[in-house]
Amino acid sequence: MIRVLPHEKVDILSKYMKVLEDVDCVRLTGYVDKIQGLSIESVGPNVRFGDVCRIMTGKKEFIYAEVVGFKAKDRPVLMPIGDMNGVLPGADVISLGSSLMAPVGDEILGRVIDGIGMPIDGKGPIITSQKYPIEGTPVNPLQRCNVEKPLSTGIRAIDGLMTVGRGQRIGIFSGSGVGKSTTLGMIARYTDADINVIALIGERGREVRDFVYKELGEEGLKRSVVIVATSDQAPMMRIRGAYLAHSIAEYFRDQGKDVNLLLDSVTRFAMAQREKGLAAGEPSASKGYPPSVFNMLARMMERSGNGINGSISAFYTVLIEADDMNDPIADAVRGILDGHIILDRSIANKGHYPAIDVLASLSRCMKDVAAEEHQALALELRGLLAAYKDVEDMVMLNTYARGTNPQADRAINMINDINSFLRQKVADGSSIDKAVAQLHSLLDAPQLSRARRSDYVSSTAR
Repeated sequence: MIRVLPHEKVDILSKYMKVLEDVDCVRLTGYVDKIQGLSIESVGPNVRFGDVCRIMTGKKEFIYAEVVGFKAKDRPVLMPIGDMNGVLPGADVISLGSSLMAPVGDEILGRVIDGIGMPIDGKGPIITSQKYPIEGTPVNPLQRCNVEKPLSTGIRAIDGLMTVGRGQRIGIFSGSGVGKSTTLGMIARYTDADINVIALIGERGREVRDFVYKELGEEGLKRSVVIVATSDQAPMMRIRGAYLAHSIAEYFRDQGKDVNLLLDSVTRFAMAQREKGLAAGEPSASKGYPPSVFNMLARMMERSGNGINGSISAFYTVLIEADDMNDPIADAVRGILDGHIILDRSIANKGHYPAIDVLASLSRCMKDVAAEEHQALALELRGLLAAYKDVEDMVMLNTYARGTNPQADRAINMINDINSFLRQKVADGSSIDKAVAQLHSLLDAPQLSRARRSDYVSSTAR
């Protein structure tokens, strides 16, 4: 006979009490009346905007769908979170009474899941003791800690010239095929953050396996959670995947962890929201994007950043259509975030990776997290790059007269060494300390003179 101690009885009862709390004893049902395009119109049930329902497609089979609008008081419009194949007129629509919840906990580390939290890596089910709402709320601005500590990304050009802070939100802007996925993989592998939450939203299915096993690697995956919603999946799955990534990151931040959130890409998320908005009857605005897209971008991105305990340092990639930086999504994201890293196709075409356009990139928090000496070194190197760019065409045509501009002369002499500093192999990890030491060596400046420090202070004051 097994003897159960009093405190063990309490533990057993609390487990079953938790199950009972999650059971909805009242089931609100309706039925499918019409399918039009990507949306499903039903008669009933009595639901709220944003609620999730189950639509029965067969015996013990169902799909999830979210309420995105109403045709009339008792006629909700739903969009399926997944494939709607098998849905019949008259099929039962059962309200869950709430939005989807995200499974959170240490159990999801090292796992690859889909947009609603189901595992797709073949490692068995994920059983967690806690759940977070997928549609979380941003931290009160007055309760956010300031961005004061640097975050090492492992990429010399970023750590040395546009240092990122813990809790900063930064965009990586790139055309297709310029190396944004490789850049993200290097950040995930070499960062000194505690945990990576990686969301691959709307990307090619072929790229997922390459990213997980090549770019991220086994060591990177151990401290990461990967959320996948590929381009062939329903718009709602892509939207939910982006929200799920933020919920998981918020959980680990609330545990006092420093989290890296890497979302690839915001543009695909915006396209999914465009499909959802147009299907719900929203009017199109800029380039066919309805107004809800720009509202949702701000709401989603404000969920990252510093909290009361931990931090979420967010890297959002933005796919630039036709390399146009004035694209409405790129323009909106650039105004929301705390900096931007531009990957340039002309640089990539020269075999220069990562193809970061240093002069066009900016970290708005670098002044808060980098030492004054470090900032002055970065400013000096930027000045050399700018001087070389001004005379590059003349140098290529062999029409530049040496001695015309001393700064340009120095830049021409150093350009090969500068490019060597900015280039980095995928297998070559770095850190902020290494990047600063290499900047010192490159510029031959073991200690900055007082005059150069004053020049730096006056230039930043202007």
